[in-house]
This record gives sequence, structure tokens and C-alpha cells, in this order.
Amino acid sequence: MVKKLKITQIKSSIGYKQKAKLTLKALGLRKMHQTVEHLDSPSMRGMLNKINYLVKIEESS
Repeated sequence: MVKKLKITQIKSSIGYKQKAKLTLKALGLRKMHQTVEHLDSPSMRGMLNKINYLVKIEESS
């Protein structure tokens, strides 16, 4: 079974580096408290580890 990740933006990207803002955009997050679902993969985990201070991650199946 493929795991999915629920990713919610919990902090504003204002005042953070451009790279962090671009990572949020690549994940599809545009607003605070917006939630998106993505498949769990090593590349997705790498992106989330870089911006773990801006997002909340929940595993779902």
C-alpha cells in the first residue's frame, strides 16, 4: 500500500529564504493552514526536511 503525506503550512514564509518559499510553492502550498496530499517518497521527505519549521506533516494511508 502506498503511503500518503498530509502537509499543512503552519507558519508564514515571510522573512525566510527564497529557497524555502520556492519549496513551499513546489509543494503546492500558497496560504497559511492550507493542506495538500502527496505520495511518500525520498525526494518528498527531503523537501519536507528542508522546511520542517514551516509545515506540519501527518502520515495517512
